[in-house]
Amino acid sequence: MIYVLLCREFFKIGLFAVGGGLVTVPFLFDLSETYEWFSATELADMIAVSQSTPGPIGINMATYAGFQAAGIGGALAATLSEVLPSMIVVYFISHLLNKWAENRYVNSIFSGIRPAVMALILFAGWDIAKTSITDIKTLAILLVLTLLMHFYKKNAIFYIVISAIIGLLCKL
Repeated sequence: MIYVLLCREFFKIGLFAVGGGLVTVPFLFDLSETYEWFSATELADMIAVSQSTPGPIGINMATYAGFQAAGIGGALAATLSEVLPSMIVVYFISHLLNKWAENRYVNSIFSGIRPAVMALILFAGWDIAKTSITDIKTLAILLVLTLLMHFYKKNAIFYIVISAIIGLLCKL
């Protein structure tokens, strides 16, 4: 029965939590009050763990919450149920886009959306920069790594590892 509840609740979260992983937090807080799967205190730990592990925050939190509720089976049920609505929507949109790809109205809509998406990405980057650049040392690391990425086209993982090493060496 717990697996059915996990599937239902996380399907709803995946369907209605539009806007990124942190948007799932109010839904998860509601789950902590409705079911005894995890407490509000554990939710804070879930957020911290989800932000510090690779992958989308919302999916990481679903996996963590499902594991807290019902072990590995719960983690799988919650994770798959949270991504299922997105998969369904993307499936139908991809078929519609293939059908309407040459439609001038559809192309106009996407031309209008692109600048808005760019603005959202820049705004998120600005917010991250404000909290990440705390002193001259972190600013220098940002500038050096930006220049390295510009002139030396390496895999992003390479620069993440280099950044982690620099952070450890500088005791950030």
